Amino acid sequence: MPKFSRNYLCTVIVACLLASSRVHAAPPLSLSPSPCSTSSSPNATPTVPYASNDPNYPLWNPDSNIVPQPMRGTFGANILGPQNIPLELENPSLLAPPTTDHGDVPNAHWSFSLSHTRLQTGGWARQQTVKDMPIAKQLAGVNMRLEAGAIRELHWHKTAEWAYVLNGSTQITTVTPEGQNYVATVHPGDLWYFPPGQPHSLQATADRPEGSEFLLIFDNGAASEDDTFLLTDWLAHIPKGVLAKNFQTKHSAFNQIPDRQLYIFPGNPPADDAQPPVSPQGISSLPFTYEFSKTTPANYSGGTVKIADSTTFKAAKSIAVAEVTVEPGAIRELHWHPIQDEWTFFIEGYARMTLFAADSNARTFDYQAGDIAYVPAPYGHYVENVGNTTLRFLEIFKTDRYQDVSLSQWLALTPPELVKETLQVSDETVNKFQKEKQLVVGPQ
Repeated sequence: MPKFSRNYLCTVIVACLLASSRVHAAPPLSLSPSPCSTSSSPNATPTVPYASNDPNYPLWNPDSNIVPQPMRGTFGANILGPQNIPLELENPSLLAPPTTDHGDVPNAHWSFSLSHTRLQTGGWARQQTVKDMPIAKQLAGVNMRLEAGAIRELHWHKTAEWAYVLNGSTQITTVTPEGQNYVATVHPGDLWYFPPGQPHSLQATADRPEGSEFLLIFDNGAASEDDTFLLTDWLAHIPKGVLAKNFQTKHSAFNQIPDRQLYIFPGNPPADDAQPPVSPQGISSLPFTYEFSKTTPANYSGGTVKIADSTTFKAAKSIAVAEVTVEPGAIRELHWHPIQDEWTFFIEGYARMTLFAADSNARTFDYQAGDIAYVPAPYGHYVENVGNTTLRFLEIFKTDRYQDVSLSQWLALTPPELVKETLQVSDETVNKFQKEKQLVVGPQ
């Protein structure tokens, strides 16, 4: 049964007494303080019951040694049929959601473990597109692995390509439409970016014997690795006579080109200090890589944040990122992004996130390393560390400038009387709101 304030109950009683004595002219229910209030100062009577004081903590985690059930308090019942226990242990907020969840928010959870893996000689790739998660309309992701020396062949895309190196080192090459070239080696935690249509290649170095692994992001949710414009695929579909004429050589020069795309194939590891051919147009003055790993993060009470967008990584005109760490029990504060959807990739740890989609629609999801979350603009959300180790993840956006709105900052910079009358909170609580963004808030 919902709990009502003393003022609210007194007001209802008074209204009922008035109604019984004035059947033909009952006055409207008054929202002023009731006569039976014992408060020393008047408080506005809420027009609706107070929200539940149930903290709605997670009921278990993937390491729990239990058989999970769809039960929370007095709600739900145990499962009598078959169960996928490992999957249900990973998703407590789906099987036993917080009582604050309501309505119909689309699925915002995908794992690369559920993606089809394209196996190649020298590596593999797996992707997530809007086909896997229909809510993810603005951004798509690829997880790719190259053995030492393996090459992701010369190619280009309809969309921009942004990357974050997860492990090992990768050498990238590119040539701009103006004929300027660029070669660089990118290390763990670093970034690269290529504009739409700009040709490039990727090759794992031997800095680590196993090669490299990285995350690719495309600024279109429908973008697919299968739609790449590949050099070998193109030349295999051009008459040999045209190739000979284009390059001013004989037909036999192309007798051994592949008859289909290579995509990923073995090669000799490049030197870290490899240099591109000398170009009459020179080397690109705009770096297409960024040493994000060397950026000093901002420290907060519950973790750290560092940001890379076009203000720091000038080549990245359409994709921005925040790398966030959250300590156990802390949260990435309640916030939203005004105009950009967020594509989130979890690198380590366990997380819980509730998406608020307006009109009483809210849904909670659980995530772990290798998972993807998607938050449409301007859904309100938080990211809570529900594990015992540091949570680390990337917030990625289709934009040239990172932006977010902090709930605490908004309330702190709004006239306090207005906030108190809206939320029915005390001066002490209002004074807790922070006028500067906290981003990551420590546990209580």
